[in-house]
Parts: sequence; C-alpha cells; structure tokens
Amino acid sequence: MSIIVNLDVMMAKRKISLNELSERVDLTLSNLSILKTGKAKAIRFSTLDAICKTLDCQPGDILEYSNDNNEQRAANK
Repeated sequence: MSIIVNLDVMMAKRKISLNELSERVDLTLSNLSILKTGKAKAIRFSTLDAICKTLDCQPGDILEYSNDNNEQRAANK
C-alpha cells in the first residue's frame, strides 16, 4: 500500500515553481520539497487546503492511492 504524491504534476500544469508555492502556502521550502518527493509521512489538512486553494485543484489531484499488493500479484502471474 502506498500513497503517490503528484504535487509536481499539478505544479507543472499550473506553471508554478516550488519557491512560489512555498511562499503562497506559507510552508518552508524544505517541508514542501519533502512532500513533493513523496517522502512525507503525513500532511495537515490545513496544508492540503492551502495547496489546493493555491493550485485550484482537488486533494485527489495531488494524492493518489496505489495498492502495491495487487500490482505484485499481477506481475507474478
């Protein structure tokens, strides 16, 4: 089971840099980078809300669920 973070995809679609997004959502560049690379263990709803408002998107545009178990079973067949 894993959550895939597609923040970089939405940023590219909206043509916004990491620095600009960091300033707009009032999040450190370091923390935003951790989120963008998928290394974050959690995200606050207030942060997700600010990102979605800034990028004019839905949480599902940024976060995606992937069931690794199903992918592994399909590969083993």
